[in-house]
Amino acid sequence: MDSFQEALQVMEFLFQKDYQFALATSENNIPSVRFVDTYYQDQAFYLVTTKTSQKVQEIIKNPKVALTNRLYRFQGEAEVLGHPLDPNLKDIRDTLTKVFEDWYFAHNKEEDADMCYVKISLVEGFFYHDQLGYKVDFQSKTVQKNPFDFDIVPMS
Repeated sequence: MDSFQEALQVMEFLFQKDYQFALATSENNIPSVRFVDTYYQDQAFYLVTTKTSQKVQEIIKNPKVALTNRLYRFQGEAEVLGHPLDPNLKDIRDTLTKVFEDWYFAHNKEEDADMCYVKISLVEGFFYHDQLGYKVDFQSKTVQKNPFDFDIVPMS
């Protein structure tokens, strides 16, 4: 298995579940950050939101976004996929309702015409696992692997 395929397998292990990231968007070069629940699949993260949210309004104007948590960091291009009940989104809806089952229907009202899914197609990123750091260029499908030891001590 090549390094890129190895990196994708590690990403599935780490992020193919309900995983919170800080999502950064911007408008007029003014950044905005908030935590969102995400799900990783096929070199993209997905999230559930509404078209009226600040994040979606900023994504529409500037699709370049960043995600970060625990020294994991990613840059990507975001797109609003549409409403969860769109027949073209059935497969991802089936997945997201299962992954986010603890809260999906309690916090989302699919009868709301503004509800939507956002897909963040990854451009580049850094993550680590088992004392290895992976710096990935998803467009060129290249990976730099290096020893990495997470040794930051949180201060309270």
